[in-house]
Order: sequence, then C-alpha cells, then structure tokens
Amino acid sequence: MSTGVRRRMGVEERRQQLIGVALELFSKRSPDEVSIDEIAAAAGISRPLVYHYFPGKLSLYEAALRRAADELAGLFVEPHEGPLGARLLRVMGRFFEFVDGHGPGFAALMRGGPAVGSSRTNAMIQEVRQAAYEQILTHLGVQEPPARLELVVRSWVSLAESTALIWLEGRRIPRAELELQLVHDFAALVAVSAAYDAEMAAVAGAMLAGEPADGPFGELVGRLAALVPGGGVPGPR
Repeated sequence: MSTGVRRRMGVEERRQQLIGVALELFSKRSPDEVSIDEIAAAAGISRPLVYHYFPGKLSLYEAALRRAADELAGLFVEPHEGPLGARLLRVMGRFFEFVDGHGPGFAALMRGGPAVGSSRTNAMIQEVRQAAYEQILTHLGVQEPPARLELVVRSWVSLAESTALIWLEGRRIPRAELELQLVHDFAALVAVSAAYDAEMAAVAGAMLAGEPADGPFGELVGRLAALVPGGGVPGPR
C-alpha cells in the first residue's frame, strides 16, 4: 500500500524541474504573461519556494532561455553525410519543429522578452546565431570564410530567424514549404554572390558537386527553369 509520501528533490533537480515547467508555460504564452504563481502551481510547490531556487522571475527566465538556446544551437548539428541540400533540409525541419512547438518562448528568446537589456540574454541569442553560422561553415568544408561567404551565411541565419518569427504570427504558409524555401534561399544567396566573386564561384561549385537532380537544389533549378518561357534559364545579354 502506497503511503503517498512525495520524494524530496535535491536542489539541482528542483531547479531543473522549475526550468522545464517555465519552458512549458513559455511555449504557450509569452513570458511576460506567465507569473511566478503559475510556475509554482504547475511545479506543485509554493511561491516562496520558487524564490528559494531563483531570486526572481528574471533569473528563472534567463535559466529557461539558456536551456532553450542550447537546444536551438544543437538543432544545427547534422552528420556530414549525403548531399548538402538534404542536410540543410533536415536542419530546417528540426528548426521549425522547435519553433512550432515553442512559439511564444522562441519569439521571446529572439526578441528579448521581459529580459530586454539583459546582457546575458543578448549573449545567449548571439551564441545561437554563432553556433548556426559555424555549423553551416563546417557543412561547406570552409574554415576561414572569405568576406562574401561570411556575409551570405550570416544573412541566411538571420533570414531563417526572421522568417520563423513572421510565420509564427499566423502560420499562413505550410511549414514544409517554408523549410524547403529556406534551403532554396541559401542556394540562391550563394549563387548570386558567386556571380560577383571568383572565391564564391568556387564555393558554389563545390557545394553543388554531387547534388542529385531530385534533391532540394536540383528542384530549385527546375522551379526557376519553369518560370522562363521555353523552359530555359536566360544567359547574360
């Protein structure tokens, strides 16, 4: 027969529980709208006990963002196997899965939420962007990127972020279409830059080598060709 005695949690275990509860609530509503009382009730403890583990809402918010930021950064890690287009598509799939499931929390992380002005929060956001940037470079096999490639990759990371934030406002475009479109956007940014710079042309050539015709990059070529009368892509005049 059960005595109904609840096991006492250790300090770190309780902290991690509170962070998890906060993240769950933040995934449904903006952190601005979530009170310490709600977090305490969801965790099954008293409000004063929450303050025993975190000195205030901001510290709990930042701890929750730290976990979310680490998870987000990890989404860009992908085995270097198979065509690049397919790899990027898998990355975008995981990214939008996170965005879809943590909408208000994701928006709060990228926009600052109640911790606007917090240097720690801003640093976490930059860490996510930097991790994404470095992972894309590793997929391209580039250790010291030329200036144009750095611009392209950082611009694409910002584009993925802003696209996700806009999409969350109404989810008016099917998620799978946006995931594929962002992979196409990356190829397009590289291609346009390659038209202006020999180093970028070499990067584009290496990137497209071995890409299958039925992969994401091959599909982009087909879609663009279909827009041109006669089915061909016009050359320079």
